[in-house]
Amino acid sequence: MGMHQAGETAFPIALGLIVEHTLRDRSLGPLALSIAALAVIITTVSLSWRFGMRILQKANTTEAHRWRVRVAACGLQPVARDVDLKSGEVLTIATEDADQTADIIEVVPLLISSLVAVLITAVALGMASVRLGLLVIVGTIAILSILSVMSKRIGAGTREQQARVARAGAKVADLIIGLRPLHGFGGDHAAFLSYRKVSTEAKSQAITVAKVNGVYAGTALALNAILATAVTLTAGWLAFNGQITIGELVMAVGLAQFIMEPLRLFSEMPKYVMIARASAGRMALVLAAPPVMTSGTERLSADGDLEVDSVRYGSLRELKFHVSAGEFVAIAAYQPRAATDLASILTVNVPPDAYEGVVRVGGREMEDLSIEAVREHMLVNPYNGEIFAGTLRTNIDPAGASRMIPEAIEASMLTDVVALHREGLDYGVRDRGANLSGGQRQRLSLARALASDADILVLRDPTTAVDAVTEQLIARNIAELRRNRTTIVITSSPALLDAADRVLVLDGGVITADDTHRNLLTTDENYRLAVAR
Repeated sequence: MGMHQAGETAFPIALGLIVEHTLRDRSLGPLALSIAALAVIITTVSLSWRFGMRILQKANTTEAHRWRVRVAACGLQPVARDVDLKSGEVLTIATEDADQTADIIEVVPLLISSLVAVLITAVALGMASVRLGLLVIVGTIAILSILSVMSKRIGAGTREQQARVARAGAKVADLIIGLRPLHGFGGDHAAFLSYRKVSTEAKSQAITVAKVNGVYAGTALALNAILATAVTLTAGWLAFNGQITIGELVMAVGLAQFIMEPLRLFSEMPKYVMIARASAGRMALVLAAPPVMTSGTERLSADGDLEVDSVRYGSLRELKFHVSAGEFVAIAAYQPRAATDLASILTVNVPPDAYEGVVRVGGREMEDLSIEAVREHMLVNPYNGEIFAGTLRTNIDPAGASRMIPEAIEASMLTDVVALHREGLDYGVRDRGANLSGGQRQRLSLARALASDADILVLRDPTTAVDAVTEQLIARNIAELRRNRTTIVITSSPALLDAADRVLVLDGGVITADDTHRNLLTTDENYRLAVAR
């Protein structure tokens, strides 16, 4: 890009020299040589622009891709709770902010190349007249000083605009997640008004930023035109007084016209730098957010036992239990909050230093293990497992590496959904499973968990949206498919409780009973009242 700007600058300089030598020598030889020189300059300008912009665009696109991947990777990891970023905001940061931050890759070379053009222009004009050279240098410094002050306001406004757009995106994500409940209690209109408010705020801020940008662009154009006019008039006055030649006048007028473009690029750089800085600051919120736990370095063996030892967190009080490798254990939690707290700890959404006690996976303390090691051996399937846009197959096996898809489909009783559509597993699923019923979405989520074939599988209420007959079949199928594999189900379903090897009763934050489902029904009145239907 520096070669391109140097070639562009060389063109009016060459024209001035051609005029100078033509008037003096009046011969065809120098004229032909001058035309050949112009052809070389034009070729250099064309090729350097073509290849320079190709490299810049590739670098910009590649860098934006790298930032998107890094933000997405951080967004998928549990981060500290004091970072108040919702999924919709992370999405905006991973797209718009990543692209705008990567623009600095393009801005810096353009800035340097524009500086090359301004310096060559100043030197060329200075050789003709020191006054012209100083005029370009002083004028450029004055323009940049004025515009740098204006760009700070653009940066502040852009940061606020990006924050409001991100909040609007987060609001949309929340509304989509809660669309069915909103329909259920008639909260559609209130939700619409809530979104309209945040969207209006984002629109107003965007208009404010657009106005500032317009003033900035207009001011930059006016200042550049004033400098070009000043150079042209000064050169004309110097030529009129015989202080510069006609050829130097042609060169000065040509450079005054040419310098408008590099000055425009040069003067726009502060604005783009401030926008990139604002986006980079928002990305830093995600990239610098501390993880929930500092990953250890230890790996796990194939042993699939799980031990919770004297854990105190939230509603949990000295919670202790042990699940041996290969066991199928059900946990009947009388308080939903306790089930949520336990699931959060096992999902590694809570750092080990945030609760008392120890959780051991495969005999190793969780805080000594990397998150990757924990997730490689233990899968906690959430109650409201997300369904993604794609196909049934990609929802069951996102990584495309499972060898248990048929078994998982049969165990989760998803066979009727697959058989219902001519495409089978390639049937298209809309975002969040909008074209599936609640029971179909839940069974699809269960099939995904079973297809993972994890050493330790933790399920939370996997059958609340299916009928009693299907629930009985699913419970029996899970017990059969997961035979000799550690399975923990947090549930109040009698079918799943009966299919388990034993049941742990979680009441008041502690385990109050440990027996089979049928023994508990006959010996524990509170248990019978809690789970019998």
